[in-house]
Amino acid sequence: MTIRCTDPVILDQWHPLSSIDEITTGRVHNTVLLEQPVSYAQDSDGMLHVWNGCETLPAHAQFDVGKVPAPLPVKRAHGFLWTCLGTPPKSLFAVAELEEPDRRNVPTGVFGVNVSAGRAIENFLDMGHFPFVHTGILGEEPHTEVKEYDVELSETRDEILATRCRFYQPKAALASEGGADVDYVYRVPHINCALLYKSSPSAKDRMDVIYMFLQPMGPEWTRAHTGMCVIDEDNSYEAIRYFQQVIFGQDKPILENQFPKQLPLDTRAETPIRADKSAIAYRRWLTKKGLTYGVIPAAG
Repeated sequence: MTIRCTDPVILDQWHPLSSIDEITTGRVHNTVLLEQPVSYAQDSDGMLHVWNGCETLPAHAQFDVGKVPAPLPVKRAHGFLWTCLGTPPKSLFAVAELEEPDRRNVPTGVFGVNVSAGRAIENFLDMGHFPFVHTGILGEEPHTEVKEYDVELSETRDEILATRCRFYQPKAALASEGGADVDYVYRVPHINCALLYKSSPSAKDRMDVIYMFLQPMGPEWTRAHTGMCVIDEDNSYEAIRYFQQVIFGQDKPILENQFPKQLPLDTRAETPIRADKSAIAYRRWLTKKGLTYGVIPAAG
């Protein structure tokens, strides 16, 4: 077996492969992770299995655990199946809201995007595009200003946190009844995963959560596993799912027109503005970690 990716920073990470509800019990599913063919399945006892190579068992073949050639680490977390091609971390970041019984965790689909994982995270962190890409939903003119906000790079938690974010949105969530200034908190707890906490229209003292877990298929090709963890008793699972699919559908062509497709880590490579404060912190964080895959490292 040839491992095309040699960067230990990204090899030694947990990576999402699928939401659990999209895995057909007893059937083989094939995908690609870091240019490596990977297969996965769930057996009749609910156990998850991941292994190297798609050629041994074709897609949709009946799963036989005795034929798994080279097992990979498995983790079930946040409603998803995760694996690792290197040495997996002992734990994965926590999302406390996913454990709250009155919330609805809705995986909103997986999207193939012809761009690096870092570029997708950077777009997720950008409030400046709301009025122009998500017009009438997450923003509208003349409300285009990105107000000052705070960004923290936590050494102890090993994550980025952007707080005091606030933006006017005509329809911040499916449950919204009108436009409002919406409070945001961005969290990047993993090099390829990001979460957005935003004011819940259904509970004034709580926040909904939107998440994006990225599966880097190659340096310029990514599968974005998306979802929402919301307080919403009125709208159907399908309606919540569709709302977020519309949002990502608007982002996809913008992402795929990024150039270069890999993320430049030199913060001087592209002209920064106030809205880019989170993206600058993200690039510096990746540089400090020594990531080389899917990025353009800073000179020197």
